[in-house]
Amino acid sequence: MIRRYGEAVKPGQSYRRRPGVYAILLRGDDILLTHQAEPDDEFQLPGGGIDPGENPLPALHREVMEETGWHITGAQRFGAFRRFCYMPDYGFWAEKLCTVYVARPTLRMGPPGEPGHSAHWMPAYEALGLLGNAGDRAMLAQVLMRRQAPR
Repeated sequence: MIRRYGEAVKPGQSYRRRPGVYAILLRGDDILLTHQAEPDDEFQLPGGGIDPGENPLPALHREVMEETGWHITGAQRFGAFRRFCYMPDYGFWAEKLCTVYVARPTLRMGPPGEPGHSAHWMPAYEALGLLGNAGDRAMLAQVLMRRQAPR
């Protein structure tokens, strides 16, 4: 069973399943996030929906490039969560199945190509208080705890 974060399921509301991929992009103690100005002003893990017929890893690379302008390497699946929300850009309620990867940003190609997005480096622990959804915060917290654990 995949853990749910955020809003509870609304009785009687139909939800469209929306699989997506998201990246935790660390460089030392810093993380690369995307900031989306609209429809909600929030910081997010870069990523998004997997297009029909698209495989998860190519989708991850595409989404990170669109939202940050960076190439990535070494993507490793870390975990998954789901959340139920309204997606105003698409006009429907969704059950978002969010698969999170940890990867390394390798080369900045330019600014984000996705309208309304900007890329931001910040201390990873600061990002915990800024990420806009509980699932993103939980995944980042788990990654940071594992990095601190003695080996």
